[in-house]
Amino acid sequence: MHRSIVFKRSVIYENLVTGGTVFVSRFLAEYFAARGYEVLVLNRGTREQVKNVKLIKGDRHALSDFLKPYRFDAVIDVNAYDEKDICDLLKSLGEFDRYIMVSSSAVYPETLVQPFKEEQKLGRNHFWGEYGTNKIAAENHLLKNVPNAYIVCPPYLYGEYNNLYRESFVFDCAERDRAFYVPKDGKMKLQFFMWKTCANL
Repeated sequence: MHRSIVFKRSVIYENLVTGGTVFVSRFLAEYFAARGYEVLVLNRGTREQVKNVKLIKGDRHALSDFLKPYRFDAVIDVNAYDEKDICDLLKSLGEFDRYIMVSSSAVYPETLVQPFKEEQKLGRNHFWGEYGTNKIAAENHLLKNVPNAYIVCPPYLYGEYNNLYRESFVFDCAERDRAFYVPKDGKMKLQFFMWKTCANL
C-alpha cells in the first residue's frame, strides 16, 4: 500500500474527499480510512462525521488559500455539480497527483443506445436537463485545467447510506410480495451499480 511521505513545505494526505457524510462520499471516506489511508474530508460540518478522518470544515466556494499547505495523492470530488464547483476548489488546492471527479450518466442524451458507453458523445439529456449539462460543463473545465484528471460517470447508484428511495422501493416490494409497475412495455434497460463495487475499481 502506498504510504504518505512528509515534505518540508506541505502536510501530506493520501485522499481528499469532498463531502464525506452522505451516501457515496461517506462510503468512500469510510472505505479508504478502513484500509489505512489518510483521509481528509471537506464539508460544512453540519452532519455526523466519519471516524478516523480529518475534517476541513468549510464551503468549497469560500476556502481562499486554506488548502494550499496540503498535498494530496488524490482529490476525490463527489460533490461537483457545475463548472463553478470545480473552478473554486481548484483555486484553493495546493499540490495533488490526480483529481477524480464523480460525474453522472446524465451527461449522455437519452436517445443514445443504452447501456451508455464512455466513448459516446455527451449532450443534453431531456430527463435530467440542467443537472446533466452542468455536469458536462464541470467535466470540461476539469479536463481543460488538470492533466491528471479522471472522470467516473456511473449509472444509478445503490447501496448502504443511500439517502434516496429508489432501489429500496423495488427491494421492499419484492420482500413483501407486492407488485410494482415498470414504465412502458417493461423492456427499458436501466443500470444500477453498487458503490462497493465501484470503490474496488
